[in-house]
Amino acid sequence: MTSKRDPITYKGRSLGIIVLTAAQLFIGAIHVFFGVLLLAFGASILQAPTTYDVYTLVFGLLVLVFAVFIWQGKKAGWIGTAGVSLFVIVADALTVFGLPSIPGIPKSAAFTEIAYSLLVVLYLLQNDVRKKYLS
Repeated sequence: MTSKRDPITYKGRSLGIIVLTAAQLFIGAIHVFFGVLLLAFGASILQAPTTYDVYTLVFGLLVLVFAVFIWQGKKAGWIGTAGVSLFVIVADALTVFGLPSIPGIPKSAAFTEIAYSLLVVLYLLQNDVRKKYLS
């Protein structure tokens, strides 16, 4: 006999949404912090181009905004998170293959960012998640 347990929830949100929101808030905050740091001291820290500094800051801000929208159950959160994740996959893949991309993206971080972004997109594409946000 199998028993079906209720899924773990918090304030009506599934464990997956809780983990996704927490991870996105963490990643967004890190990128905003380093984006500001790079803009303020970029020439002396990484010697990365200003394009990368701005990219890091904007990426962090977008991740934070869309994480809040995901938490609130808004369609814009799903679309924005998927869009930003797909952009990261493409930009980092171009960097890995040595093709034109955002100047300054470190190859060493690209593999981890691609893997994480793929996990996010695959989670968002699950039927129950997609239906909740896109219905």
